[in-house]
Amino acid sequence: CSFVPGTVTMHQMVAIVVCFIFIIIATVTVFIYRKLKLENELAAQLWRVQWEDVQMSDLEKVMRRACSRLTLSLRGSNYGSLLTMDGNFQIYAKTGYYKGNIAAIKYVTNKKRIELTRMVLFELKHIRDVQNEHLTRFIGACIDPPNICIITEYCPRGSLQDLMESETITLDWMFRYSLINDIVKGMAFLHNSVIVSHGNLKSSNCVVDSRFVLKITDYGLASFREKSNMEDTHAYYARKLWAAPELLRAECPPPCGTQKGDIYSFGIILQELALLRGVFHIEGDTFSPKGVLFTPLDFFHVFVLQPEFKIDSIEIFLLSLAYTQYSITPKWNYVFKNVYQLFKNEKMKYLESISKPKYVPLIQVRSGGQRSLLKKKLQVCESQKSCFLLTLINTVLHSSVAEQLKRGETVQAEAFDSVTIYFSDIVGFTAISAESTPMQVVTLLNDLYTCFDAIIDNFDVYKVETIGDAYMVVSGLPVRNGKLHGREIARMSLALLEAVHSFRIRHRPAQQLRLRSGIHSGPVCAGVVGLKMPRFCLFGDTVNTASRMESNGEALKIHVSEATCSVLDDFNCFQLELRGDVEMKGKGRMKTYWLLGESINNMAYHVKSID
Repeated sequence: CSFVPGTVTMHQMVAIVVCFIFIIIATVTVFIYRKLKLENELAAQLWRVQWEDVQMSDLEKVMRRACSRLTLSLRGSNYGSLLTMDGNFQIYAKTGYYKGNIAAIKYVTNKKRIELTRMVLFELKHIRDVQNEHLTRFIGACIDPPNICIITEYCPRGSLQDLMESETITLDWMFRYSLINDIVKGMAFLHNSVIVSHGNLKSSNCVVDSRFVLKITDYGLASFREKSNMEDTHAYYARKLWAAPELLRAECPPPCGTQKGDIYSFGIILQELALLRGVFHIEGDTFSPKGVLFTPLDFFHVFVLQPEFKIDSIEIFLLSLAYTQYSITPKWNYVFKNVYQLFKNEKMKYLESISKPKYVPLIQVRSGGQRSLLKKKLQVCESQKSCFLLTLINTVLHSSVAEQLKRGETVQAEAFDSVTIYFSDIVGFTAISAESTPMQVVTLLNDLYTCFDAIIDNFDVYKVETIGDAYMVVSGLPVRNGKLHGREIARMSLALLEAVHSFRIRHRPAQQLRLRSGIHSGPVCAGVVGLKMPRFCLFGDTVNTASRMESNGEALKIHVSEATCSVLDDFNCFQLELRGDVEMKGKGRMKTYWLLGESINNMAYHVKSID
């Protein structure tokens, strides 16, 4: 018979139908898996903080440690400011210690209780997922009445508003450019994230960390925001000076504002930085915040853009950019991506100008003269050196241990009744090393451990050390967490194993990396050992047993001891499979288990395994 073009045989039709059904099943499976994973994250409430775990800082002790010459000033009812005369130690917000680390605490005073609706759970998940170097890190939230509060990263240098008002810090133009650049980067990331907009951007919500990196704070969490009623007070109108006109006129403005409103607020901050005369400064006139808000905006444009002192070209650029940002005309409204490009081009021109020999630095010399200025510069250099050393210490030691050393306390060796230790190594690493160059081996380990380090940041664990291809992590010390150490290590190990399946070796992309893991729980002793290159080390039989669990395990499986199994049984959410009795070197026969996955609402999902 002759072939008829366009006809489809029965086998081809069956193959098409089978492929179509397979695609549908795969799509539905992925959808269900992602849905279950999302529901598990919402139900886990990883953001939740128990008030018992928060230790409020003692203001009197801080004052005694900082300096004898202190200036204490109150900035409203919500927070205080503690500033030394030399600017070495500053507290601008209510602070406390959570898991041994200092954190900023913002109380929610407008709500007696928080109902965990689905919308609130999504808000908390979103703000926990949004992470950027120019946004303050969200640590968690406490919803236990009456201590309802939000706990975030603490930035010891205070806010941008405090820097501009400080007489001890000189804001030269390079410094101001750096601060503005940080604001633009942070807001550009925020606008492209699930948060969408800030809604309360102002100079007091731009905080500076110990390395003088500016970070945006007080974003997201619309359900936690205070709904301030119309009050005829100075403080109420002062808080509204950064708000866009359309939001002021709106009867019910969005809790998190709008992106155009954020652009307007950014323009006000630019004007503050350009003139260093406060918000809405007008030469020769003094307006109250209420007078500013109820005066037509165009009235201010004339005065703000024509100050009665000599303006540098850089100030003209910032003022003109500020004008376009808080212009009431919609055509002038930028997005932060465009602002960043515009600012970047102007910054390059400025950097070229300061490289010329005839350039005179634009530094505002105070009444103390050149000697006073030199002294301040030396103080800044010493402060930067101190910040670098603190950053280096935090990479070597646990942050809580580093905080103790910073406070001048002696770190004593301590016994811990119950912790969980995780060991892992790469199966066949010796063979891979023999067939690879030294640089390829270094690249492999760097890629793998960079991936692992990013994952373990999401859990209450501490990375003890890496020796070659061995990776050691512990939970339950140096900050105790009750029985949660078993759950944290189990979840972390499942996340690491899942990441290994998608990890690819650069010089061997076709080869699957095979990770072998072991977990054991028990008592240990821990402390800082040595003066040169000090190490935070663990001692005890629990460490040896955890190492034996790893070495007697199998590739792409998580080997769990009976002690850890009993800890995980209390949570009733982990799937464990009995392996049986295994002969351990120096331990005899031990009953062990395989950790397969975590159950969600009585429905279990498993981590893939490759035989």
